[in-house]
Amino acid sequence: MTMKILIINQAEVYELLPIDECMETMAEALAALSYGTALNPLRQVFHLPGKEGLLGIMPGYLENLNAVGLKVVSVFHNNKESDQDSHQGGVLVFEAEHGALLAMVNASAITAIRTAAVSGVATKLLARDDAAELAILGSGVQAHAHVNAMMAARQIGSIRVWSPNRDHVKAFARNISEKQVVAVRETSTAQDAVKGADIVCTTTAAREPVLMGEWLAPGVHINAVGSSIPLARELDNEAVAKSRLFVDRRESTVNEAGDYLIPRKEGAIDDFHIQGEIGEILSGQISGRQNNQEITLFKSLGLAVEDIAAATMVYNKAVERGLGTWVEFGGSRHVTL
Repeated sequence: MTMKILIINQAEVYELLPIDECMETMAEALAALSYGTALNPLRQVFHLPGKEGLLGIMPGYLENLNAVGLKVVSVFHNNKESDQDSHQGGVLVFEAEHGALLAMVNASAITAIRTAAVSGVATKLLARDDAAELAILGSGVQAHAHVNAMMAARQIGSIRVWSPNRDHVKAFARNISEKQVVAVRETSTAQDAVKGADIVCTTTAAREPVLMGEWLAPGVHINAVGSSIPLARELDNEAVAKSRLFVDRRESTVNEAGDYLIPRKEGAIDDFHIQGEIGEILSGQISGRQNNQEITLFKSLGLAVEDIAAATMVYNKAVERGLGTWVEFGGSRHVTL
């Protein structure tokens, strides 16, 4: 018996994983996590010498999909000066009955789409219903993906964008203007972008805060996406302290999120500042936004169950449509040396 796996490349993932469908899949995965029908151990991360790059290993399991999997991804933020994505790797999808490896799916595209999709889910749950003014801090892959997700979550009327690199800001604004029927304005400072915004997405590689609490208007919702390590953050202490904080996973946040760990260490917040997980809102265990004046914050770290759910969806659609490349790989116990 020959055993084959399906290789699904970056372009195919983008074709098979539209943001609205991915948002639905992410909501199901996060709810499963809150119900206890999914497993998501802490990721393992090791830094390469010189701290210029890292390798992350993220396993997970979803009972409703009968899927177990693993994302292996390298993160090299210096790639912004090259034509390589900062996040590269693969998602391995196994079926959970016999442990057969089904597919290897491009992780750059999965990460880009599912990260923004989770922010989209959080925005649907936490942003004001009339939220229309969007501020994007950053101009890379996640900045682009978050525009798509925010457009799917709310009726966005205008977008303001800031990034440290002015050339990148101009290219971002031009690209978004061509793809979306919405006004896009370049700003010279992060404060100008954030002033009066209803939704703010931080998608930078910053190690020090780029979003200050004093800039935030009542009722704003924030998606903090860029930082995923304990020693880096995008928000200052005031921004976190004045917000009702929701997360994708408590365990991940208290171990990995500099946006939470640094203000807690400095005494700006306490151990009880986390209001709950997005999955707990979806499953009805807790409530989300309580009024139109409060500031809500979703801290995204990214979870293996999100990657596996997205990759499983991509695999199933690829099989249906005849996309991807089948490769004979093995796995039968009848093969001998």
